[in-house]
Amino acid sequence: MSEVGDPSKETMLRGFRLMVLGRAADERGTNLQRQGRIGFYVPMNGQEAAQVGCGLALDAQDWILPAYRELGVALARGIPLKTLFDQFFGNSADLLKGRQMPCHYGYRDYRYITASSPIGTQIVLATGIAAASLYKGEKVVSVPFFGDGATSSSDFHAGMNFAGVYKAPVIFFLQNNGWAISLPREKQTRSPTLAEKAEAYGFPGVQVDGNDFAAVYKAVSQARARAVAGEGPTLIEALTFRMGPHSTSDDPTRYRKSEVVASWREKDPIDRLQSELIAKGWLDEAGAEKIHEEAKLEVQSAIDAAEKSPPPDPSTLFDDVFKEPTSLLEEQRREFLEMVSQGVLRP
Repeated sequence: MSEVGDPSKETMLRGFRLMVLGRAADERGTNLQRQGRIGFYVPMNGQEAAQVGCGLALDAQDWILPAYRELGVALARGIPLKTLFDQFFGNSADLLKGRQMPCHYGYRDYRYITASSPIGTQIVLATGIAAASLYKGEKVVSVPFFGDGATSSSDFHAGMNFAGVYKAPVIFFLQNNGWAISLPREKQTRSPTLAEKAEAYGFPGVQVDGNDFAAVYKAVSQARARAVAGEGPTLIEALTFRMGPHSTSDDPTRYRKSEVVASWREKDPIDRLQSELIAKGWLDEAGAEKIHEEAKLEVQSAIDAAEKSPPPDPSTLFDDVFKEPTSLLEEQRREFLEMVSQGVLRP
């Protein structure tokens, strides 16, 4: 007998497809950076169940405030793969016009707020959005995604305290992957868990196996139900592991033992969900292999399409600065384009 928040067969299968697609895209993103075809990448390898499980448990009207590793959340929200790769390449089809670092994307139509590199800033932003939603009587939640390192930031305290006092409909989604770049979780706090920190702010903290898709989905579904019922926020600590580097600028072999990584590879969330689906009779080996192959083809198609788009037009540098361009801005635009045409500047 299913309980409140348990994912359906359709949700489990959709989650598996998205996790496989995310892994395929993630591996290519890292390779593209290593090949010099994009400038930077932040992999999520190993955290697919936490991200997709949370993303699918939310409503399309809920606000998502990512860090910079949430590719799985973006796919669960429905953001097209081609749109994401356009941003990684920073081409003319990129809706952000090449102005953000790769993996720092945001899309208004999907209520997916642009990522910010400073640690923890999205926590207070999510709390403010949630407070506004509560004031307007909207049945939506805000979900900031952050890692264990962000729990040491002042924004974590400020956001948690405000949300607790005002019962703001926030789901604080903490992906505890064990490392704040090179700093291990045990060197950040003496609290036995990070979830229990919520108690000091007056609301529940839940620790969940972040490599268990169904467990994450259920925890988020229940937290969302609490929030829209006016019962306030929840902190969810999803225990998972970052299999690769913090970013393509990082070398994790300098601070992590290979045997630790190997032990977590045995807990791969994709392999785990695939085994669960096969055990339930909802999938077979041939079907799983087909999903993996289709994902690789979809990723390659998105990359091919993105690489065909030229760089952004230089003139777009002056767009979106003001709603109505000032005379000074227009003068700067003319001077800039003149220097480009004369070869003084190269776009």
